[in-house]
Amino acid sequence: MNINEAHLITFSPTSTSKQVGEAIVRGTNCSKLTITDLTLQATEKIEIPQNALTIIAVPVYRGHVAPLALERMKEIRANGSPAVVVVVYGNRAYEKALIDLDTFASGLGFKVIAGGTFIGEHSYSSKKNPVAVGRPDADDLKYAEQFGEKIRTKITAAVNLENLYGVDVSRIQRPKQPFFPLFRFMRKVVKLRKSGIPSPRIPETDAELCTHCGYCVRHCPTGAILKGDECHTLAEKCIKCCACVKGCPEKARSYDTPFATLLADCFQRPKEARIII
Repeated sequence: MNINEAHLITFSPTSTSKQVGEAIVRGTNCSKLTITDLTLQATEKIEIPQNALTIIAVPVYRGHVAPLALERMKEIRANGSPAVVVVVYGNRAYEKALIDLDTFASGLGFKVIAGGTFIGEHSYSSKKNPVAVGRPDADDLKYAEQFGEKIRTKITAAVNLENLYGVDVSRIQRPKQPFFPLFRFMRKVVKLRKSGIPSPRIPETDAELCTHCGYCVRHCPTGAILKGDECHTLAEKCIKCCACVKGCPEKARSYDTPFATLLADCFQRPKEARIII
């Protein structure tokens, strides 16, 4: 069986998921590529042809697939075409996100033939509280390309689409997680919540540094920042993806949450990507 068309579907405010997805596509060596980037807007109804391979790469927020990513994929339909589901998380845990994405993709009509969990720099990461800084790095992207090569080998070995077997993503190998840092994190989270210390609802902006260049307006996935009013964020729309914080050319924006300190303290050991195929 031969597939030369790939369709990358991604939601990636800080570009980590998109980088991983693009690396996987490179590994498949498909000659034709269509990219549906749902970061800034939902897609119109899309029908994925059976002879196309779809890679779905999305971030994990608090152990779940980013809800907005799922919302913006609702109009996509497939008729048994093969898909690869990939979640990217910030070195803490992806919990059931991969299983949830598999269930969602299957509900759209995809046949999930492979899955992966990759690391991306945490949305809350900063110089003060670094969490998985620079991930995905060169090694991550090389591994993602090799994953793509293995996917292509699997497809080539199948006689037809019916013989291209699916996978049970729940059987994927979990990354190693030392017990004591995890226990320390959970204990500190409980203590933090009992303390009543509020977590900021939105990023803060230094009005003296902001030049009103509009970068944050153009890159906010939800339209929570309005042109001409860049120093403010609409709390009811903000999803705390921190795209505005990480991309601000003047470093005028910041998101200083106490959870960032806990993450940086308890999850210093770099986790590895995992795949199932």
